[in-house]
Amino acid sequence: MNKSRFTLTLFSLFVMAAMVLAACGGKATTTAEPTSPPAEPTAVPDVGFDVMPGGALEEALKGTYKGTTVTVDGAFEGNDPDGVKMAKSVAKFEELTGIDVNYIGNKEFEATISVRVDAGDAPDIADFPQPGKAAQYVAAGKVVDVRSFMSEEWLSRQYNQSWRDMATINGVEAGVFHRFNGKSLVWYPKKAWDAAGYKIPETWEELLALTQQIADDGDTAWCIGIESGAATGWPATDWTEEMMLRTTSLENYDKWVAGELPFDSPEVKKAIETWSEIWFNDAYVFGGRSSIVSTFFGDAPAPMFQDPPQCWMHKQGNFITGFFPEGKVAGVDYGFFYLPPVDPAYGKPFLVAGDVMVMFNDRPEVRALMEYFTVPQSASGWLEGGGALAAHQTATPDMYGVELERGIAELVAQATSFRFDGSDLMPGEVGAGSFWEHITSYVAGSEDLDTAMKAIDATWPKK
Repeated sequence: MNKSRFTLTLFSLFVMAAMVLAACGGKATTTAEPTSPPAEPTAVPDVGFDVMPGGALEEALKGTYKGTTVTVDGAFEGNDPDGVKMAKSVAKFEELTGIDVNYIGNKEFEATISVRVDAGDAPDIADFPQPGKAAQYVAAGKVVDVRSFMSEEWLSRQYNQSWRDMATINGVEAGVFHRFNGKSLVWYPKKAWDAAGYKIPETWEELLALTQQIADDGDTAWCIGIESGAATGWPATDWTEEMMLRTTSLENYDKWVAGELPFDSPEVKKAIETWSEIWFNDAYVFGGRSSIVSTFFGDAPAPMFQDPPQCWMHKQGNFITGFFPEGKVAGVDYGFFYLPPVDPAYGKPFLVAGDVMVMFNDRPEVRALMEYFTVPQSASGWLEGGGALAAHQTATPDMYGVELERGIAELVAQATSFRFDGSDLMPGEVGAGSFWEHITSYVAGSEDLDTAMKAIDATWPKK
């Protein structure tokens, strides 16, 4: 190339560069490499139930914790009927999240759980049959407060406040209730009942009037028995708890359970005197007062099914149907109704016994399972197969596969408050000791009420 042509070429390149700089405002530019659009966030799949927004379960449903394992310990073994129901209940969680739930329950749970926790080998979650069993672990700082990762809005939406109150120990919301059995039920022989034209009472006054009406008809209204071997007397403690909920405040009930309101108080005496009005009238009880202590609790309802019935009403939890004569069908041979309130000021309380899920190890996958336990679908094994009710106020009647539980659930939905079986929460020497013993002596007539109540108070552990 000659010198003139080389000069011209350089000049042309210089002009072109100047034009580009001018077009760019005097600044040089570089061409960016093409980029991929930002990745879309993983969507939460439609699982058929609501999930707490922003929680660990929402993240788990995206597969974030797939391949992890959560251990759950409890009071029944895997091949028990309840163990099978537990496996069915968590199967959906495992399928949706890819998290494995390892249930390691055993019959000696209440003894072995202490050993495990003390050895630093606590399960991720423990299925306690009553909240009081978790108190020692709360005091030791071993339990995770569920409010540390679940919102107030979510917990209030899923549970009646009473369930949360019962799960709160020393200011720590120590777990979430899962499933329960209802006790505030009265059973009756439906065919004969309908034929006699008896009406379901809705108030205590109506219940007493019906009791007297049946007596006027020449029958005894009530089937009552409290014999239960070494546990004789526990049905009488249930009646006392029912009346405590119906004749005084929830605050007084809680104080009584905690030992702050003595048995010898006017409130407790009034509760016992309320049921005594029925129990101690021989015209009202099959076999009379003297038969109550010697009648096995499981045999007590049997006279309802004689023809004609020898008694017409029996108060007991929904488990009692297992003691009914073989072949009797709910809705045909027997029905049930809510034990009416005594004082309308205290609403429509429901006495319960149930399981609370308590968390020991704080990991995302454990949080996810705990959140799952706050939805009624987590108890599907029991709801579909029978045997328990969902503690969640978001449960609906169509979730129940057994007509009996569906009907009980409808009564539960009308309850204004819930409280746990009081004797189960008291120290063992009281709740499963002196309370059983002295309430039995009172029913038998060997102790008056004042003597029995003072004797129970004397056994309360000194603080």
